[in-house]
Amino acid sequence: MPSLPQVTKFLLLFCVGVFCVQLLLPPVVELWFALWPLQSGRFMPWQVLTYAFLHGDFTHLLFNMLALWMFGAEIERLWGAKRFIQFLLASSIAAALIQLGWTLLIGSRAPTLGASGATYGLLLAFGMLFPNRTIMLLIPPIPMKAKYFVGIFGAFELVMGVLGPSGIAHFAHLGGMLGGFLMIRYWRGQTPFSRRR
Repeated sequence: MPSLPQVTKFLLLFCVGVFCVQLLLPPVVELWFALWPLQSGRFMPWQVLTYAFLHGDFTHLLFNMLALWMFGAEIERLWGAKRFIQFLLASSIAAALIQLGWTLLIGSRAPTLGASGATYGLLLAFGMLFPNRTIMLLIPPIPMKAKYFVGIFGAFELVMGVLGPSGIAHFAHLGGMLGGFLMIRYWRGQTPFSRRR
């Protein structure tokens, strides 16, 4: 197995470290660093970044770190550290902005946390870069091409988001995919961005 690239390894270790701090000081960490809705009175500008390093429980952390390892490592090797970081920032910030808009619309006061917006952005990037690569689902164990995998996950998140509150930030996931998609289009000079020289 190839060694993990630098940024992916750092993020894996950092998120695990932050989770350990959360276990020791959960109210303090979440009060200051989770993404609180605008109408909650607890929103702070830095939360559009810091929320992505927090996780609700061990399962949440495990699946996000698994996605970062599965998709992020290969993408970082392809793009390099600088572009990889730019992409993760675009996905995370877009996820935060979409989630803030959604919580404002529905009047929610619950905070959002987790790297899911960034990992959904990575999932979309993997599907765009390697559309015919076979991915094996965990449950059920069904192999499918990456482009179909991404489409199914995106459709599922949209349906679940529209159906109503579930305690999962489905629109943040979609926001991460949107941010990642727009970043790739920007780099390629494709619509809605003008062609770069």
